[in-house]
Amino acid sequence: MDLVVPANTVAVKASFTGVEDLEAHLMAFHTKMMLSGGSDAVYCKVFMSTLSGTALDWFVSLPTGHITTFQQFFKMFVEQYIVNKAPPLVSYDLFDVRQYQGESLKDFLNRFGAQIVRLPGKDEEMFVHAFKKGVFPGPFSESLIRSHPATFAEIRRRAVAHIAAESKVSEKRGNVAPAKPRAQTRVQPQRVMEAAVGKREEDASSL
Repeated sequence: MDLVVPANTVAVKASFTGVEDLEAHLMAFHTKMMLSGGSDAVYCKVFMSTLSGTALDWFVSLPTGHITTFQQFFKMFVEQYIVNKAPPLVSYDLFDVRQYQGESLKDFLNRFGAQIVRLPGKDEEMFVHAFKKGVFPGPFSESLIRSHPATFAEIRRRAVAHIAAESKVSEKRGNVAPAKPRAQTRVQPQRVMEAAVGKREEDASSL
């Protein structure tokens, strides 16, 4: 606790309140610490700074001097919040990943790709079939049916080209020249006066 954390230590912005994904938090912490390194005490102090809410209450409740190494701290933390560990993703779970109504192709592609990296194996054919099933019906999904991609990387490349093409079409639609306004027929003042005089004469003759 007396150690001063070096100024070149990379700050870990991830925060754990006690309800977040356990593994996601640990991964974010270790990734940041790999960039700057540090002693065992530095690891303990930096990890302590990522705790907040009920997780910080848990840490404060520990007896003074109870933690002597980061390995011990790490093990106690995992045991305390093991229920927050997300269940492992299996291959067939990808077929449940569907594009939401109104979700852009870019967002769905990124969300689908984030699920792939969590899988232990790399079955490209299954990735392609799962994506084709999950993508919303439209021009892009029809292009995948017409020309079956071999890998998910190919789907990414084709999606990028499709998104760029749609962007150009939208830009052109926004630059359509406005329609020429219709010429307005202006009533001549002389004709207005003649009509008024004729009306007065007509009224006088009817008296």
